[in-house]
Amino acid sequence: MESMLNKLKSTVTKVTADVTSAVMGNPVTREFEVGRHIASGGPGMSWRIYNGTKKSTKQEVAVFVFDKKIIDRYQKFEKDQIIDSLKKGVQQLTRLRHPRLLTVQHPLEESRDCLAFCTEPVFASLANVFGQWDNVPSPVPTDIKEYKLYDVETKYGLMQVSEGLSFLHSGVKMVHGNLCSENIILNKSGAWKIMGFDFSISSSNPSDAEPKYVCKEWDPNLPPLCLPNPEYVAPEYILSVSCDAASDMYSLGVLIHAVFNEGKPVFQVNKQDIFKSFSRQLDQLSHLSPGLLSQIPEEVREHVKMLLSVTSNVRPDADQMTKIPFFDDVGAMTLQYFDSLFQRDNLQKSQFYKGLPKVLPKLPKRVIVYRILPALTSEFVNPDMVPFVLPNVLLIAEECTKEEYIRLVLPDLTPVFKQQEPVQILLIFLQKMDLLLTKTPPEDIKNSVLPMVYRAVEAPSIQIQELCLNIIPTFANLIEYPSMKNALIPRIKSACLQTSSLAVRVNSLVCLGKILEYLDKWFVIDEILPFLQQIPSKEPAVLMGILGIYKCTFTHKKLGIPKEHLAGKSLPHLVSLSIDNNLNLNQFNSFMAVIKEMLNRMEAEHKTKLEQLHIMQEQQRSLNLNQMNQSETKNTPSPATQVRDIDEIFGGSSGSAGVNGKENGSASTVSQPSRVSLTLEEKQRLAKEQEQAAKLRSQQPLAPQSVKAATTPPQAKDLTSSLLNNMTSLNLSLNSGTRTMPIQGSTISSTFPAGPTMGGMGTVGVSNGFNSPMGFQTGGMGMGMRPAAPSLYGGMATTSSTPNFSALTQNQNQPSKSADMSALDSLFTSSKPKVSMNQMAPKPAPGATAPSPWLSQFGTGQPTQTAPMQVTPMGMTGVQGGFGMQANPFFNPQNFSQPVAPSTMNAGVGKQSASVNNDLKDLFG
Repeated sequence: MESMLNKLKSTVTKVTADVTSAVMGNPVTREFEVGRHIASGGPGMSWRIYNGTKKSTKQEVAVFVFDKKIIDRYQKFEKDQIIDSLKKGVQQLTRLRHPRLLTVQHPLEESRDCLAFCTEPVFASLANVFGQWDNVPSPVPTDIKEYKLYDVETKYGLMQVSEGLSFLHSGVKMVHGNLCSENIILNKSGAWKIMGFDFSISSSNPSDAEPKYVCKEWDPNLPPLCLPNPEYVAPEYILSVSCDAASDMYSLGVLIHAVFNEGKPVFQVNKQDIFKSFSRQLDQLSHLSPGLLSQIPEEVREHVKMLLSVTSNVRPDADQMTKIPFFDDVGAMTLQYFDSLFQRDNLQKSQFYKGLPKVLPKLPKRVIVYRILPALTSEFVNPDMVPFVLPNVLLIAEECTKEEYIRLVLPDLTPVFKQQEPVQILLIFLQKMDLLLTKTPPEDIKNSVLPMVYRAVEAPSIQIQELCLNIIPTFANLIEYPSMKNALIPRIKSACLQTSSLAVRVNSLVCLGKILEYLDKWFVIDEILPFLQQIPSKEPAVLMGILGIYKCTFTHKKLGIPKEHLAGKSLPHLVSLSIDNNLNLNQFNSFMAVIKEMLNRMEAEHKTKLEQLHIMQEQQRSLNLNQMNQSETKNTPSPATQVRDIDEIFGGSSGSAGVNGKENGSASTVSQPSRVSLTLEEKQRLAKEQEQAAKLRSQQPLAPQSVKAATTPPQAKDLTSSLLNNMTSLNLSLNSGTRTMPIQGSTISSTFPAGPTMGGMGTVGVSNGFNSPMGFQTGGMGMGMRPAAPSLYGGMATTSSTPNFSALTQNQNQPSKSADMSALDSLFTSSKPKVSMNQMAPKPAPGATAPSPWLSQFGTGQPTQTAPMQVTPMGMTGVQGGFGMQANPFFNPQNFSQPVAPSTMNAGVGKQSASVNNDLKDLFG
């Protein structure tokens, strides 16, 4: 890789050094930048041709350089002869000005090492195109090596040379003297130009009608650069030392032969014995064989034969050659007309440009791009000609590649985009908008093309607006969506609302209807449909345009109108428009057809929605009933399951340890339902409940106080009151201390903890006056119950309830103690066996903890699924049922539908009460 870079560096350095050394010190370099070596030409191919630019104007030029090193082998006087000959040719060329002669931009400059002058931009010499690559850069440029002349280029090139000779012979009275392929230069646009006036001969009597030319005798001892090319020189020049304008015509004949024979002249000349060679050539020309001219086109073959005639009088002159039928070619005539445009007026130009689109397809692309296009774009400075030139330029642009379009066409079109007069310019651009949007880069579309479209929509000319609105849908797919949404659509809407022309308003609606498919659904609903209600006019055409947009939006697969918009905006607007008096019967029917179609779809969609909602409600109701039935038949869940169910209902996880000392999060992997978002009012209420619960928990528990019995004189015992008091005391002693109750083989405290509640629930403090407050969980079904609808009772306020037991006992302030029933033993008669009250309680099982004697009255029946862990109702005199969650229907909604079966615990209480009553009957009769 490094070696390649070094090689490239050395090559570039060598080329730069060659260019520098070629023109070093030459005054030409003061005004011109010399570029790379591109070709060669002139007498003996001695001039190197470089491209270059003028420093002040950046104008492109060609720099011809003659390096004096190539003549170092000659003697000094020979060098001087060569230099003088070259100088004469350039100076003569500089004095002459004609379109068929090479145009000199800067005269000849001489330095110690070289001669140099500047001309118009050049491609190569005709000899280079024919394959003569002397003094050409190495390697030979690809564009020169692969260059092939088209027929139209050949015909018009020869015609140009003939016109140049006509100018020299008739206008200047001059014989060129060395017309050959070396001295024919192809400029950058492909035109053939004459140079190499080193051996030109001016007339000795220019004022006379018959010019007279004096030529020098051929001197074989002179250097080749001091002699014309012998293969193109007329025989009389060598043999009789005479020449005239016909001598140049002979050279033209040889040139025509070379063009059609790959650069080969008619005869090969032996330069060592030139006179003998020409004598032999003279005999061949007198009896010219038909095969010699076989490659020349038949329509010009006879003229070439005349040009090669030995007798100069037979040869056609230059003016006659320009008029031969061979040059009556459409392409050649077109190119000739372009070269003479500066002589035409606007009317002649306009007529020519109108017919040019028929000719362009017949011409080669290279000729069109490099010859015709520059001539057309040069007319853009004339606004009156732009409408005639622009269609041809755009026609050429269609045949160009995108790269060629950007490089050759777009720079000249950019200023034209901004022209608003004449109006035909906008019309032409609009008709070719697809071409512009396809080949123009996005940045130029944004900066040049679309602003022109926007100006056309807002143009004061109704014709321009109509055409623009008609054409926009044809290239809408090429416009970027942001530009369409933010710039184009607002201008179309504005044109529709502000114009006084019915045609513009209708075309605006039609344009919108056609480009709806390129818009998104919500933009149409938010911007287009509301705009329709702002249109002030009620002409039938406008109303039908509005209907069309509604119908297109409604029926389009990508767009569509939601039923809410149909019911609230679209249908009311259409119904009001449908009864306009300007509509005829067919138009009214069209309105009604669309309205009915909208109604039918709206009805079908909404009916389907309601049916789906009904089915979902039925399924939910059925699911609720199934859950309720299952809840009645299921067994009481374990405490761990209860805690987990509470977490699932309230969407939270308890922070405290779960049953058996395990954390709730690890007790089960049951997925929790998503939380239901609460309104601000519900959150405020929940905060108040939590604050109230916190206050209740922070209160000191009520501790029983011992009260000393007042000292009273002994009185007789009231056995009835003592019995009632003792029974009440025994009954209420259930709440004192922590007692256990068998539930499904496990124990659970009968007094609920007063600590933090599970699932963020508030607590209800219930005080019975004898022991610490009992904490009841509130908010929802609680206690592990799973309601049918999870959110049905989830938002209930905390309820504080403190039942009043003052009617049940008179000793509320006395501390509870173990009941002493020995005082009752003496009350029983001897007719029955004396059994102490203490012996009435069942004996505990061996090794088991002795339960409370009153707790056994409730039996061992298991609670039902509907109310697990519910507080057992206390069997108290004067109180039916119990208090707590089972007494509140919002905590147990099943109480609304079916009664709770009597608990087996109540049966136990009844059995014990019956035994006590029998004893009392026996006591009191």
